[in-house]
Amino acid sequence: MTARDFTNSEKFKDLVRTRWTFSFIMLAILFVIYYGYIFLVALHRDFLAVMVGRNITMGIVLCTAVIIGSWILTLVYVVWANTVYDKKVESLKRDLQ
Repeated sequence: MTARDFTNSEKFKDLVRTRWTFSFIMLAILFVIYYGYIFLVALHRDFLAVMVGRNITMGIVLCTAVIIGSWILTLVYVVWANTVYDKKVESLKRDLQ
């Protein structure tokens, strides 16, 4: 199989489509989390100033949630890549040989 045949194969196109779709969904979720927080800072400062503990405001809680959310998204991507994406890549490698 030549490189041109390989890149035109349906399996390869499916692999690329799957990766871009999943990456775009993860990126959209990340943008909503990050820019949602930024919009809250810009538009609803009163809400972020609400005290939820003795020395903790809602802004600190949500900022922490943004950071943890990005860690979770990274974990989801790594698990997906190791279980789904890598299996498809290995299958393509076998087809190439």
